[in-house]
Amino acid sequence: MGGSVIMARIVCVLRSGGEYGPEHVQWLARHVPGLECLSDADVPGVPCIPLEHDWPGWWAKLELFRPGLGDLFYIDLDTVVLGDIGSLVAAANGKTTMLSDFYWPEKPASGLMYIAEADKDSVWSAWLRDPAGHMAWRGGRGTIGDQGFLGRVLPDVQRWQNVAPDAVVSYKAHCRNGVPNGASVVCFHGNPRPWACGESWVNNILEE
Repeated sequence: MGGSVIMARIVCVLRSGGEYGPEHVQWLARHVPGLECLSDADVPGVPCIPLEHDWPGWWAKLELFRPGLGDLFYIDLDTVVLGDIGSLVAAANGKTTMLSDFYWPEKPASGLMYIAEADKDSVWSAWLRDPAGHMAWRGGRGTIGDQGFLGRVLPDVQRWQNVAPDAVVSYKAHCRNGVPNGASVVCFHGNPRPWACGESWVNNILEE
């Protein structure tokens, strides 16, 4: 591919005390070389970047927008990576990129994101003005949670479905008859989680 190469750190986030533990980070890391984890816990075998705030659950993902971490390619822990994510990094072309909700495509979703360093300051500043207020926001479907906040501060954010339309799919919406041709990432939003779905193309969480 011609032109300049876009570089990004490949990261996930683990906030301890919830559904996920270090074993889920290790499971993802087996399929994603170079993965780093923003976490408040140690993850043996995976380089960790300490979380600096105690924001609970998915709100810990806002630390991805801390200035100084560089461009990031973020992957939710309940994601199956089957192919080359380098092509997705290239498709983002250095621009912050989010999913479109698989059922309400006008709404953004944060399960897979390219986060450009250039966009972080505006997001971080908006978040820090009132974290408690943002976490308490209730404005209808698609407006709550970290992705609801990001949709409000980045209303015109680029979407994967536009720049890489066949590469990122939903397990529930697109994989009833197997993984579609061309898909390199399968998003598991809600239940079942990948390790509980029974699919032959998903490796067991305890696999060595």
